[in-house]
Amino acid sequence: MRILHISSAKTFGGGERHLIDLTRELKARGHEIYVALRPTNEWENRFAFLKDENFLHVSIRNSFGIFSAEKIAKFVRENDIEIIHAHAARDYLPASIACRMAKRSSFVLTRHVLFPMKPFHRFALQNVSKAIAVSPAVVSNLQKIFPHEKIACIPNGIDVETRAATNRRELGNEFRFEHNIPFDVPLVGTVGELKVKKGQRDFVLAAHTLAQRFPETRFVVVGKDNSIKQDFRRELKKLVKVFDLEDRFLWLNWVEDTEPLLAALDVFVSPSHTESFGLAVLEAMARGAAIVSTANEGAHELIEDEKTGKLVAIKEPLQLAEAIAQFLSDENLRQTLGKNAQASAKEKFSLAKMVDETEKLYRELCR
Repeated sequence: MRILHISSAKTFGGGERHLIDLTRELKARGHEIYVALRPTNEWENRFAFLKDENFLHVSIRNSFGIFSAEKIAKFVRENDIEIIHAHAARDYLPASIACRMAKRSSFVLTRHVLFPMKPFHRFALQNVSKAIAVSPAVVSNLQKIFPHEKIACIPNGIDVETRAATNRRELGNEFRFEHNIPFDVPLVGTVGELKVKKGQRDFVLAAHTLAQRFPETRFVVVGKDNSIKQDFRRELKKLVKVFDLEDRFLWLNWVEDTEPLLAALDVFVSPSHTESFGLAVLEAMARGAAIVSTANEGAHELIEDEKTGKLVAIKEPLQLAEAIAQFLSDENLRQTLGKNAQASAKEKFSLAKMVDETEKLYRELCR
């Protein structure tokens, strides 16, 4: 099959990681993959497995990009594209229009977030063949826009087998050595874009409580503040300074390969206020990490019971601290729940399963 994936995202995040993994595996299965990206994107180099001629650069500045749609439609006709698959909200309408113009492709979209779609989408996107939701919680939102038969739930997936086969202790020590963190101190970390709804403020508040009970504990925050002024990042650092914890915090804008980080952590924390799926949590599960997460929609899908991790109330840093403290006090508990989480990820959220279901959906549309 010949498939065009569209994403106007400028920066790299969970949805973009999903797209990279999906397209890489589809190409490995023999499909011809094309990608349309904004000219100013910061993550095109991650598509190194694609040929230069398989890229289309198009500026989609808003959801009514008629000129972008014309450019996409021309590319679709020239390359005989069978499937147009849009991944970001502002891409849906241009992709829909391009599909109408090209008159030869099926239109697919993926919804990665919980934000409700606009009422006008019910009419503007009537030509959608399938709307993919990454979790049951997202399905509920899509049902307000699309008929039941047009909705498919395909959870994100990652390569659990490769992560499980690597040496956790060795990888973790590499990360600690690189960042001058002693091998024998507890390390607690979180990963996600720096923004209020991701809950890093609650993480810092929990760290303040934990530091009094476990004074050797170190903390790592991985994530970039993509806002222009980066006010939230400054606020977080100022809070850490007020708590006199500067020497215990490591701040990293981004980690290209999260495996060494996740292997180094004693506890992975997801303090997010809302998640449609929770790809960072899934990566931690695949790495066999002990996990504490807020009980948001996505976490409920991944951590189904207390055998795979601990869920706490949203915006409750004291509960967050208490759950982390339970793990720091019990190494056997950390190891047991980490192994259970890894087994659950392998069974339910493998990359192969995600690609199988997406490929099956494409084939049904091409018939």
